[in-house]
Amino acid sequence: MSSFWALGWTGYSCGLLSLTQTLKNLEKRWDCVINLPTSETWKQEERLAPLTGQNRVPLEKRSQFRYDPDRFAAGEFTPIASEIVAAARVKDCPVHLEAVLSRVHMLDGDVRLAKPGGGAAVEVEVVRVHVRKDLVIKENYIAAEKWQPVIYNFRHYFGLGAELGKTFRADV
Repeated sequence: MSSFWALGWTGYSCGLLSLTQTLKNLEKRWDCVINLPTSETWKQEERLAPLTGQNRVPLEKRSQFRYDPDRFAAGEFTPIASEIVAAARVKDCPVHLEAVLSRVHMLDGDVRLAKPGGGAAVEVEVVRVHVRKDLVIKENYIAAEKWQPVIYNFRHYFGLGAELGKTFRADV
């Protein structure tokens, strides 16, 4: 997944390349878990970067990618069962969003530059949220100053710096 963003309380959109196994799996199974990692797990995430779930690695990916059927083991992550969806959660992540597929919007490649393929904006509906207890305040708010998500910014990993401020709409 290259990116994701929230749409209201339960809707999220995920950006995926159109030729990925992730998109194929979502179109086939309709459920997923969005695991939100911390900045401490970036090296584990990077171990997954050159892997694909496609048993026959597409020709255009073979120079950089290899097939691995067990990404949990490859990244040294621990799988745990979800409560609603079939997909497993990553125990090592402090936030898990169990979700089901709502829509797939295919995005074409750039015909002006003769680039084939493209991506997909995938809408999912979150059906269950899991947050590590030490990150929860007032029963249903995230302690933003405690959670340190990893930020993937132009192919580089970053953590968060000091808080700059909050929006007028923040309740806590």
